Amino acid sequence: MKALCATDLSAASEAAIKNQTCLDCLGRIGIDEIHLVTVVPSNVHAGMPGIDFEGRRRTALSQYRSVIEAAGFDVEAHVVRGTPHRRINGIAETIVADLIVVGSRGKSPLDNRVIGSTARNLARTTVAPLLVNRIERGVDEPDPTREHLFRRVLYATDFSDNAERAFEAFSYLRHATREATLVHVQSPKDAEPNGESRAVLRDRLQERAETLEGWGIDTRIEVTSGDPAEEILEVEAEHDPTTTLIGSRGRSRLRRLLLGSVSERIVADAAGNVLLIPPSRHQ
Repeated sequence: MKALCATDLSAASEAAIKNQTCLDCLGRIGIDEIHLVTVVPSNVHAGMPGIDFEGRRRTALSQYRSVIEAAGFDVEAHVVRGTPHRRINGIAETIVADLIVVGSRGKSPLDNRVIGSTARNLARTTVAPLLVNRIERGVDEPDPTREHLFRRVLYATDFSDNAERAFEAFSYLRHATREATLVHVQSPKDAEPNGESRAVLRDRLQERAETLEGWGIDTRIEVTSGDPAEEILEVEAEHDPTTTLIGSRGRSRLRRLLLGSVSERIVADAAGNVLLIPPSRHQ
């Protein structure tokens, strides 16, 4: 499996890429090839006197490369120019990446909807599963906010086709996952008599829980009601997962303009990591 790790060479990006525990987690889920990508923005001109932007980035990537190769991965480095999320997606499509990893600073105490623009744009347009690796905020030498990427997974589902596609990610996550919480939020418009009863919804979750239990993952299920994003974030706060797994809705040109409100809220506001599964490339 191939992972594309995007970096702007900031301290947060370095923490996401060089953390040994995170690299071990990627290895456990089957990643054996990592492509390091940094994008020189289009508005940074190569001819600016005294500054070799691309050369400096290649030098910085070589340091990352040494660490990752020492951890047992094959590594390729790419220094490109353009709009970051577009170039990252373009390279991901070219190499047929199985995962895109981007570091993002944790929530600001002044604004609980802060997320880097590249991470947000990738969440709206990603062509491959996107792991938003949450990094400490407000410190000089930040670390990931969660020591392990996939040890405790919160899976949120509305039982849509793309939520089912997100559940399929457990086929490789299970090698690094010890605990899972499966949650469905019944919104007011889905309540009885027109919607399924809570007992039926619990049965549907239990079927998926039995699959995970068969893989040796300790699993709990929860059916709640209310605003989906708010409820999912409350479950995250209660169970402290290392990663929240969720599918995004939308496809083709529309998805480039709007990410489903629940997915966008989780990517922006979750305290831990988020693994966002987009619709199939073939849809």
